[in-house]
Amino acid sequence: MAKAIWNGTVLAESDHYEIVEGNVYFPPKSINTGYFQQSDTKSTCPWKGLASYYSITVNGQENKDAAWYYPAPNAAAANIKNHVAFWRGVKVEK
Repeated sequence: MAKAIWNGTVLAESDHYEIVEGNVYFPPKSINTGYFQQSDTKSTCPWKGLASYYSITVNGQENKDAAWYYPAPNAAAANIKNHVAFWRGVKVEK
């Protein structure tokens, strides 16, 4: 079981996840969507493709661009399509 926790709140939890480059990618159904807001931020990985970001708000505190995902990854990263990974202080336990 992997969990993503920030500000004392579980953001994602799943027995099924992918690990890529040391990051845990949670499947879309495991995300507590009420804490996530779509961001305009984008970044590009040479082998995974174009990443989109979410900001997270818990108990009135925002963690800008604290989660990312690949809505249309390159073929080499097809296994993480729409899976969500975290950084910026979000603790991931497995």
